Amino acid sequence: MLTHPQFNPVAFSINGFAVYWYGIMYMLAFIMFIVLGRVRIKQPHIASIGWKKEDLDDMLFYGVLGVVIGGRMGEVIFYHPEYFLTPLQIFAIRDGGMSFHGGFIGVVLAMTLWARKAGRNPLDVYDFIAPLVPLGYAAGRIGNFINGELWGRLADPSLPWAMIWPRSGDHLPRHPSPIYQALVDGLLVFVLLWLYSRKPRPRLAVGAMFTFLYGCARFFTENFRTPDFERTFFGITLSAGQIYSVPMIVGGLMMLRWAYRPQQ
Repeated sequence: MLTHPQFNPVAFSINGFAVYWYGIMYMLAFIMFIVLGRVRIKQPHIASIGWKKEDLDDMLFYGVLGVVIGGRMGEVIFYHPEYFLTPLQIFAIRDGGMSFHGGFIGVVLAMTLWARKAGRNPLDVYDFIAPLVPLGYAAGRIGNFINGELWGRLADPSLPWAMIWPRSGDHLPRHPSPIYQALVDGLLVFVLLWLYSRKPRPRLAVGAMFTFLYGCARFFTENFRTPDFERTFFGITLSAGQIYSVPMIVGGLMMLRWAYRPQQ
């Protein structure tokens, strides 16, 4: 049976300054945003509405703030409100602990501010950046795996990739859920959304499709992740991640219906 290798969270040090794997994964996510964005700008239906490389650099600054502030505050508010009793813990980002749902809200707000500054329709901005997000999310989940956190639910010992996570404290076989989420919530959603966004779509359709696809993917992979907490509604037990994904699924469908509404 596999055992989590318990990587050193510090990738390397320079003159006593520690560089963490988790931070490297976020840097990789931002680099992929720029690289994929430059590819997307060259798509005829994107170039035709005036997107430029300079827009990417400007948006990245706003996006980084949205991801970091929104992701961390979402983690604290949604999952660890007790951190408000020890405020320094709120800033311990290098130890992991970033909520995608919080980061999603943070990026939406940040891009809304950028759109206002740039004189663009916010819906066009959401459509442009949506396909650039999933691979960055996947990088973050790889960071979680390296940190040995977010281990999965108990797995059948016969499962070839069942893994013992020493940090869980029970030495029982578990699903490597960060890898599942990197592959499904990240890579699979990226492939589907990238293919969908290669052709002209109605305004907001691409952003709506991302919201829907991610919500569905996260709802599914949460079945394999040890939940932060669970709640039962009408006899159905949902994990925290599933609860927060339901509004994305419903909201994504509603936005898609609005995007494809008959034009008067």
